[in-house]
Amino acid sequence: MIDLALTRQDGARERARWAARARHGNARVLVIGAGVTGLTTALVLARRGRQVTVLADRFAPDVVSTVAGALWEWPPSVCGRHHDEPALDHAAGWAMTSYRAFAQLSANAHTGVFVRPAIFYFRHRVDDNPAELAKMRQIAEHVPGFVHDPALISHHEVSPAAGVIDAYSHRAPMIDTDRYLAWLQAEALAAGCRLVRRRIHGTLAAQEQPLLGEFAADVIINCSGLGSAELAADAALDPHRGAVLRLVNDGRDRPRITIAHAVANDVASDTQNMIFILPRGEDRLLVGGIVEPGQWDTDVDLGSYPPLQDMLARCVGFLPSLAGLQLDQTDPLRVGLRPYRAGKVRLEAEPGTRIVHNYGHGGAGVTLSWGCAHDAADLAERFLVNAAA
Repeated sequence: MIDLALTRQDGARERARWAARARHGNARVLVIGAGVTGLTTALVLARRGRQVTVLADRFAPDVVSTVAGALWEWPPSVCGRHHDEPALDHAAGWAMTSYRAFAQLSANAHTGVFVRPAIFYFRHRVDDNPAELAKMRQIAEHVPGFVHDPALISHHEVSPAAGVIDAYSHRAPMIDTDRYLAWLQAEALAAGCRLVRRRIHGTLAAQEQPLLGEFAADVIINCSGLGSAELAADAALDPHRGAVLRLVNDGRDRPRITIAHAVANDVASDTQNMIFILPRGEDRLLVGGIVEPGQWDTDVDLGSYPPLQDMLARCVGFLPSLAGLQLDQTDPLRVGLRPYRAGKVRLEAEPGTRIVHNYGHGGAGVTLSWGCAHDAADLAERFLVNAAA
């Protein structure tokens, strides 16, 4: 009886502590993960006046987010396999929240965010594919600069051998991930976030109370990407290996390519057939890509891995003006693992805990980052409001 009474008393003290912090704006949040999802979530919370600690085993530039192509897209992304309709409904809202954020950030050269035209090509008429037609109509309604015109193919000198017969274009944020992650991390620090380097083993649920106590936190937000396979014991997560080659696009011997060109990965085929050509910053060009499920190894190189050679040949065959562009000698290839989660992104509070999950964004982490960050922050705030009640 005495132990039970003490336990109840301790619980009452904890509830009182949470309530006091929530009332005075001093609530503390522990964010796990420092990729684009974790840092954006931390920044959103810090700007709301919360005290935030970001705990991660890696920080920029050593995070998978710097590998991302980082072209904003209406979901599903060209490299993605998220085709569950309810998930896409949520993703569209998250993507548009991010679009508005990136459009504002593009006015600041230090962020590494650019808004440029992006063209999406198809091997069939869009009007003949109900899913693609529905997606195109949503883009036309919500995204600036939309144009649907098969003449885009010849106008941009796409090879006839590529087999594309339809195309549309819109203005899209394109993020230089090196500059953007550095800016995002600096903004988080300037907003008062504390960054702590550590690797966590085991599940967060089993370590919830020790972590809350150690960091004097009131809620934990899990943004650990593929790390959630362990931290959330989530068997639905699967690494989808991707890669991009970096070409010099400095305009010295030919005009810069300033428009993105993309053909979606065909999820019905096991053949690598995605085309991804993306201006990166002022003087580099990314070409890709591959989608290789179940592959954890990132130690591949252009000289010895045929899928990378095929990827480059596929892009040059699609857009012959790429021929002769030189690889970036200091940083020619980046390989990373997309945190694909079967079914949908996990953005929810874990029942019976003070843990919010925000992971499983596949190849759309940058596109969904601001929308998911705001929703994750809203879920965290509910814990604080309930504690204050």
